[in-house]
Amino acid sequence: MAKIRKSPLPSKQEILDFIKESPGRVGKREISRAFRVKGADRIPLKQLLTEMKEEGLMGPGRSETQRKGRRVTTKSGLPPVAVIEIIGPDSDGELMGRPTVWHDERPPPLVYMAPEHKGRPALGTGERVLARLKRIDQASCEARTIRVIAGQPHKVLGLFSKLPREGRIKSVDRRHKGEFAVLRKDSAEAKTGELVLGEVLPSRHHGLPTACVTKRLGHTKAPGAISLICIYSHDIPTEFPDEAVAQAKAAKPATLGDREDLRQLPLVTIDGADARDFDDAVWAEPDSDPDNRGGWHLVVAIADVAYYVRLGDALDRCAENRGNSVYFPDRVVPMLPEALSNGLCSLLPHEDRPCLAAHMWLDSDGNLRRHRFVRGLMCSAARLSYSQMQDAKEGRGDATTTPLIDAVIHPLYGAFTALSKARGKRGVLDLDLPERRITLDKTGNLAGIETQKRLDSHRLIEEFMITANVAAAETLSQRKRLCMYRIHEPPDPSKVDALRDFLKSLGYSLRRGQVLQPLDFSRILDQAAKTDHGPLISEIVLRTQSKAIYSSENLGHFGLALDRYTHFTSPIRRYSDLLVHRSLIDALKLGKHGSSAHSIERFNDIAEHISDTERRAEAAERDAFDRYTVVFLSELVGARFSGRINGVTRFGLFVTLDETGADGLVPVRSLGTEFFDHDESHHYLCGRVTGKIFTLGDPVIVQLTEADPVTGSLQLKILEGGRGGKPSTGASGKMKRATKKRGADASGRQKRKRKK
Repeated sequence: MAKIRKSPLPSKQEILDFIKESPGRVGKREISRAFRVKGADRIPLKQLLTEMKEEGLMGPGRSETQRKGRRVTTKSGLPPVAVIEIIGPDSDGELMGRPTVWHDERPPPLVYMAPEHKGRPALGTGERVLARLKRIDQASCEARTIRVIAGQPHKVLGLFSKLPREGRIKSVDRRHKGEFAVLRKDSAEAKTGELVLGEVLPSRHHGLPTACVTKRLGHTKAPGAISLICIYSHDIPTEFPDEAVAQAKAAKPATLGDREDLRQLPLVTIDGADARDFDDAVWAEPDSDPDNRGGWHLVVAIADVAYYVRLGDALDRCAENRGNSVYFPDRVVPMLPEALSNGLCSLLPHEDRPCLAAHMWLDSDGNLRRHRFVRGLMCSAARLSYSQMQDAKEGRGDATTTPLIDAVIHPLYGAFTALSKARGKRGVLDLDLPERRITLDKTGNLAGIETQKRLDSHRLIEEFMITANVAAAETLSQRKRLCMYRIHEPPDPSKVDALRDFLKSLGYSLRRGQVLQPLDFSRILDQAAKTDHGPLISEIVLRTQSKAIYSSENLGHFGLALDRYTHFTSPIRRYSDLLVHRSLIDALKLGKHGSSAHSIERFNDIAEHISDTERRAEAAERDAFDRYTVVFLSELVGARFSGRINGVTRFGLFVTLDETGADGLVPVRSLGTEFFDHDESHHYLCGRVTGKIFTLGDPVIVQLTEADPVTGSLQLKILEGGRGGKPSTGASGKMKRATKKRGADASGRQKRKRKK
């Protein structure tokens, strides 16, 4: 193994040697451990690794020994040779591909396929090739086929249409708009308008690629079709093995036994009006301790899922595989079978339920003085919605809430007020972005899109859950037990530098020379909140932040300004929380069903897996919202909408519509006949002739030109917006240098096309 040194940072060569000599997976975490880089030194190490990636010394890849692991490799972002899957021609007729393996959080570069050598058949959609890659620029590369890889099936999900002699499948994948021909014998008797799952067949001819229907999923206009599209598009597992279903159905209610009896406490659940699983209940009272005047005793009781889902059994294997529940407007794909998720594990009102409860004592300023975990038996006094809770607080009680106002609701808001003080003093990064919700009618069809109002009742539950999560993390840390931490690292220094330069151009100052805290970003957001720059700055600050992930190693939570944090409060829908429950049961000797069999290596693997499943779920849920929105707008093609630019790329602009929150693409070709230069660091496009600038956050008026419910894509045209004038002096130099490089690359590609 590479020699370990005592200096804060290893050299680039030492890092490369360590990667080369390591038999297992190597990531930033392993490098930090090996070279004993701790605390604030992690930030310059992260910057060093970023520099090495930019220099082409290393990049992301996959460990051969870890199925779901990640490995830092001594290669560029894409290796010189890789397997590329053909996805079809783009709008200009160029054949496109995508890497079959890509583990970076950023989107992969565009892959343009070079023309095949004379005598070789043209490549068809769905084929896979081993190709030699040559980078064009940071966002694209050229792939030249070495050989075609046979026997690699490729699935397609799409809309079926029946023709006189054959059928067609139009893919729902918005990345390409190609169609697939289906012979009559391969159609599985699918009907026009049905959503089908097909398998792309090997093809060597110049016509449409061919496919055979493997599964019929129902009509695309039927309620639930959009969710099905997203489920299959993102490979969300939906079927439970018979063994797991049988185990869930055979489960019996828990009895008091050695548990602490909490049934005398009027614990209540507070969730959305359409929630079906209830995994947390809360109660509060003023602290009776005379040494803690103005303090509070808060109880957060969480469903004891570990009692029903035992380590290594069929239910546990399913829960780990799924990682989390996935929520769509019309359905939930649960982590656990409904017999548990909506039944025995759910804290239904007036029914005895086993729980793991955190007793927490707060001072008048909301600081957590002490805490105690118990395994108990509770009985929920009521199931409340957020709006019910808020109405009761404001004097509009109903039959359910009125009896609870003085004894339950007012004390809960009292504890929340105290916790809000601690949150403000701590300096949390508060990005209170609008949330939109799809509403359906009784038949399951789209009824509308509404913006969810943020209520104090939402924030109350959030603060209670955060406090309980902190208590769980502190307990496991103090007892030196395995914990599935929820970590959020500080933003990448290079991103912060870019943000600082960008803010300076708008008249805002972000301090230098010290480690930034969430409060530094919050101050900028507060300053810009009521200005025209507010939405733009909020968007850029959000994009600067790192992605929160799961880890067996505690690295703190930057956004919440916490030294340690975990997820404890949702074991019905998150596997991470179930692992924390088991560790607490072991650490506190609260009975059986703990996690003593887990190793640190196993925890590392699970952490990476559930971080991946979380991203998968988020992508599927976002995809569903986008597709429902497109359906809503599909009858409004030609209409005008107000919106803001939320993304700037070299191929166009992404605009978010104010009314619905829908995102649509404005192709660069629709902006005019002149050439537009892309300045990535300053987030704008600038016309070479007119100097017209389109910048991230700019308000625009757009016309809806295309809304495709099948692919879920929107195309827009800008009618009003943009600013005249040349770029600022500070940015022009960067613009010229970037333009020269891109111009050369583009020129090279044009020459290649003319040669063809």
